[in-house]
Amino acid sequence: MRYFKLFVPVLLIIALFIGCGGAPVVEEVEEPEIIEEDTTTVVEPELPDLELNRIFFEFNKSDIRPDAAATLEANGEMLELYPETSIVIEGHCCEIGTSEYNMALGERRAKAAHDYLVRFGVEADRLSTVSYGEEQPLDPSDLEQNRRCEFKVK
Repeated sequence: MRYFKLFVPVLLIIALFIGCGGAPVVEEVEEPEIIEEDTTTVVEPELPDLELNRIFFEFNKSDIRPDAAATLEANGEMLELYPETSIVIEGHCCEIGTSEYNMALGERRAKAAHDYLVRFGVEADRLSTVSYGEEQPLDPSDLEQNRRCEFKVK
């Protein structure tokens, strides 16, 4: 009898855990919070892969040479293919002369190339100029290579 007194409470506890035929217990589950991700992506405009060639100048000159004219016309034709593209024309000089003089000469060279392209038909608002004077030599050992204009897509 002694075991019976222990056996009955154990059976009751087991029955409570098993749930003897009662209504099923339904737990309330919280709805998961829906987090909307920002799917917008910022797309940087891709710069066109233009092949714009540099031009060269004679010592202490900003006049467009015949070979430079042909190069400028080829550059102008490339710019016609990309009407939304703007460029910077960079004027450069060799190290002969003062820094101030070379900055002014680099600006005259860039302006000469700018004006030629405008006469060729490129819109002036697509072109800007900058002078680097002697500060960015193409080849420090070759002065003639440094007397030039570079054309960079901006």
